[in-house]
Amino acid sequence: MNSQVVLVVISCYFLLLFLISWFTSRKITADTFFTGDRQSPWFLVAFGMIGASLSGVTFISVPGEVGNSNFFYFEVVLGYTLGYFTIAKVLLPLYYRLNLVSIYSYLEDRFGFWSYKTGAFFFILSRTVGSSLRVFLVASVLQLILFDSLGIPFWVSVLITVGLIWLYTFRGGIKTVVWTDTLQTFFMLAAVVVSIVLIGNELELSGISEYFKVISEDSRSTIFNWNWKDGTNFFKQFISGAFITIVMTGLDQDMMQKNLTCKNIGDAQKNMFWFTICLVIVNLLFLGLGVMLYLFAETKGITLPARTDELFPLLATQYFTPFAGIVFVLGITAAAYSSADSTLTALTTSFCVDFLELEKKYPKEKQVRVRQKVHIIFTFVMYFVILAFYWINDQSVINSVFVIAGYTYGPLLGLYSFGLFTKMQVNDKWVPYIAVAAPTLTYLIASNSEKLLWGYKFGFEALILNGLLMFLGLWWVRKK
Repeated sequence: MNSQVVLVVISCYFLLLFLISWFTSRKITADTFFTGDRQSPWFLVAFGMIGASLSGVTFISVPGEVGNSNFFYFEVVLGYTLGYFTIAKVLLPLYYRLNLVSIYSYLEDRFGFWSYKTGAFFFILSRTVGSSLRVFLVASVLQLILFDSLGIPFWVSVLITVGLIWLYTFRGGIKTVVWTDTLQTFFMLAAVVVSIVLIGNELELSGISEYFKVISEDSRSTIFNWNWKDGTNFFKQFISGAFITIVMTGLDQDMMQKNLTCKNIGDAQKNMFWFTICLVIVNLLFLGLGVMLYLFAETKGITLPARTDELFPLLATQYFTPFAGIVFVLGITAAAYSSADSTLTALTTSFCVDFLELEKKYPKEKQVRVRQKVHIIFTFVMYFVILAFYWINDQSVINSVFVIAGYTYGPLLGLYSFGLFTKMQVNDKWVPYIAVAAPTLTYLIASNSEKLLWGYKFGFEALILNGLLMFLGLWWVRKK
């Protein structure tokens, strides 16, 4: 694919993002960056959250992973529905009742200073690592299809990537992100639909029924795995999906910050309901695309790449039509920024509110300057973490994201579960130590589970074990 065409497409895309940023950052107040003035339309938030939830991981990794694990990922997606229901009925009412800017403020009211700081720290750790991993994936693709041909090294291209994110979010913050996420979601979904249709034309398929038939009859479309020892067993995947959703959305400042920009709890719950339905359908669409990609490669006699993450980029840029290639570039560019922009905003919000206590300790005239400095610092933190992944990543990114989440979000799961479902208080000073011990023990158990537990192999449900160990640790240091 012509690198000049790619450059023009990406440049036009960013001009559109900057235009949105300019409109949304007019008449802003000191709180706009953090709360969006709580005026976001619920349907806009719902649609934009699809792109933020999927990001480049779903766009690239999920279709390719079909070749390794069929449709077993959809078992996790089905579990999402239970998780989102829990968020809508349990967590959102709590956050709106307490009128929170940072959701981790709840932990200070419930347990104390150290619990509060521990929760905020694990969010910052989780989001920094997880979002950097997502951006790394997409930055690698952009490097392949554009920057290599221009002679620009990876470290420079990533610096450009995160720098552009900072530029269009540093004024409007979450208010800008709500609108840019909507645009990015549209381009991501358009890229998937166009790719499926064009592959179908190459395979001489006509009508939706033929698409369904070809995908459903393919052995890679198997959804359910009932082998209890396997990491992709249905019950493991379903339950893990529910808990992954609760922690990676409901206990995540990034995702909840968008929900908290809605006018009231009713709108926020309505947003969550429609978002859930759309997300299930969209994930099924991505899995269907995976089957179509493999069928296309087999029909054309194309040698499959060693890494499944490279399948979609390879076909789109070297074997699809020029139009399909342009749509893919738009989709992958949108995927790169749909998660990273809101992450930078959420990390800045959490650090300013939870650690610097911006409103309490700084006068109004200094708050914007301090917030902008924090925003820049987290931009560079993300940049260096992405470079680290460039050297160490050696597996499908979709799995890497959930493996990391199992260890970093587990303490948050235990803290909130103990706070919501018990009335006990804890010796607050011990909480940080337990939060370190729980994921450490989880890793040791999961690494040796096949020997210790009669062949049982942990999958994403390591997150549940982690949260349980955190819960038990809090019970151990409860006040009597």
